[in-house]
Amino acid sequence: MPYVDFISPLHKRTKRDYLGRVNEFPKAEAAKVACEFEKDYWDGDRKFGYGGYRYDGRWRAVADLLVQHYKLKAGDTVLDVGCGRAFLLYDIMEAAPGVSVKGIDVSKYGIQTAKEEVRPFLQVADAAKLPFPDHSFDLVISINTLHNLPCAKLESALREIERVGKKNKYLVVESFRNEEEKVNLLYWQLTCRSFYSPEDWQWWFKHCGYTGDHSFIYFE
Repeated sequence: MPYVDFISPLHKRTKRDYLGRVNEFPKAEAAKVACEFEKDYWDGDRKFGYGGYRYDGRWRAVADLLVQHYKLKAGDTVLDVGCGRAFLLYDIMEAAPGVSVKGIDVSKYGIQTAKEEVRPFLQVADAAKLPFPDHSFDLVISINTLHNLPCAKLESALREIERVGKKNKYLVVESFRNEEEKVNLLYWQLTCRSFYSPEDWQWWFKHCGYTGDHSFIYFE
């Protein structure tokens, strides 16, 4: 389960006011709205989520790294578990012409308002029960999604990613290395159900038989 970090530079571009996030609005109320994963989460006020999530090319650098690292080529198949508006899948298609992509997300609104070029390849589905046969994809990715699942669904999702992938898998989850990062994560997150140290995440991967690559994002 190699550690491969494609995400940190993008994650660190965002400046975060952790105390402001907690004090500006009742956090529990914001979380209730965010956990619906619907319009307010994507296009509502920033306190409920993205505050308007639009394509701006930010994921292209990540797509290029994925294509290079996993040697994606025309005819290969890629699944994004928790694709949201599928900006990353679109950029993978641009970076590797001829690659076949699919994406799933629990958010009906996210799928309906996804990047138009990718929308035909997306569907609303549960990460804990992927609607695909065994060994269907050359690469399965899941970026900043699995930490939103409670334990039982997390276990199922990890096993499902392993089941539908042929060989290459890559996931990114939120984590913390010390108490300061744990507090910052809890201040900032709205939808997180599973937040663990790197060592605990490694336990989950081994427990579920996950053999793919991974990386963590930290709230420094």
